[in-house]
Amino acid sequence: MSPKLAEPLDTELADLPQALRWREWMARVEAVLFAASEPVGREVLARVVGRDCALDLLIEDISLELAGRPYEIARISGGWQFRTRVQHATAIRAARGEGDTTRDLTQNEALVLTIIAYMQPVTRGAISRLTGREVSRDLIARLHRQALIARGPRSPEPGAPYTYVTTPGFLLQFGLETLRDLPDLEALEDAGLLKPQADIAFDLPIAGEVE
Repeated sequence: MSPKLAEPLDTELADLPQALRWREWMARVEAVLFAASEPVGREVLARVVGRDCALDLLIEDISLELAGRPYEIARISGGWQFRTRVQHATAIRAARGEGDTTRDLTQNEALVLTIIAYMQPVTRGAISRLTGREVSRDLIARLHRQALIARGPRSPEPGAPYTYVTTPGFLLQFGLETLRDLPDLEALEDAGLLKPQADIAFDLPIAGEVE
């Protein structure tokens, strides 16, 4: 005897008053995000609330209810995800018996990561030419171990070297939804990531042009 198929989920909830329907949609979205280990996209959430639901407003209402909680809903990497608020990171590491394993990027690492983010896919040789100094394999490997970059397609230049691109982990690390949210160069200089006197002679595309 074949198992009985589950009834399809009622996403419209037309038999409920509007207020109760909204509360049920909120509960469904919160449950899906709570169970997910990575950002959940709009298409996935539409499976539980229907395509006509004002999903952005729904998530805003959930976020308001979480205002006093130690976690929040963040818009990251093209979707939404529950994320512990930054001020509680130390307590979480202490509960796990972990030391402070965070490590700030060195100036060279930050510069190379910035070039990759704005100019990807880009080869190590191209990065070296842009910075005017040799970019070591060790530096690239450190960024790779932190899941900030990954290998991209091979370049058509002689020798077909690998190119490098940023990863979803890069977006998560810096709280970006997409690469279009990258700041402009003046903002990077103001933050101290790039210095005007760094003598970098190249033109970067604006963030809105990065795919």
